[in-house]
Amino acid sequence: MSDPTRTLILASSSRYRRELLQRLRISFSCISPAVDESSYQNETPLDLALRLSRLKASVVAAQHPNSIVIGADQVASLHNQPLGKPGSLAVARAQLAQLSGQTVFFHSAITVISAQHIETLSVPTKCVFRTLDPTAIERYVEIDQPWDTAGAAKAESLGIALMQSMESSDPTAIIGLPLIALTRMLCNVGLDPLKQPT
Repeated sequence: MSDPTRTLILASSSRYRRELLQRLRISFSCISPAVDESSYQNETPLDLALRLSRLKASVVAAQHPNSIVIGADQVASLHNQPLGKPGSLAVARAQLAQLSGQTVFFHSAITVISAQHIETLSVPTKCVFRTLDPTAIERYVEIDQPWDTAGAAKAESLGIALMQSMESSDPTAIIGLPLIALTRMLCNVGLDPLKQPT
């Protein structure tokens, strides 16, 4: 049974995740966790995404122990090596040239923490990139400016045109917050989006 006194917090500063969570029509606030997102030595991209989603949720939950907190992280991987956010035009160009014709996995991890519950999982998306020539890459980066996106590809925008195919159990996972899995996890802590007051 839901408890209307509990607040929901998204431990993220990402506007993409905020916009996705708004689709569930649950009132929430956003708090950006100050965490070191560096990977550990020999840490796999999947393990990195899972650890960072837990860390982000835990940091905010420690400050708001009576709230339900969502932490999320996405790590793209090529040949099981992590791909970071490009951060600049030059790096985005280079990253997309590297991904041309390649199969890339996007590990979208989420953690939900409440007073007596913690759950973490990851929803993978397998993306096969088209073969991209320099003209296509240049046009894409100029339009989408994907500096803040893992793998330099905004699949919710023109980045979908970079793809030859995509496979996932959740179409929202590629954007960074798998809503199907998240809904199930929120139900586990008594916060069913379909049973909230309007």
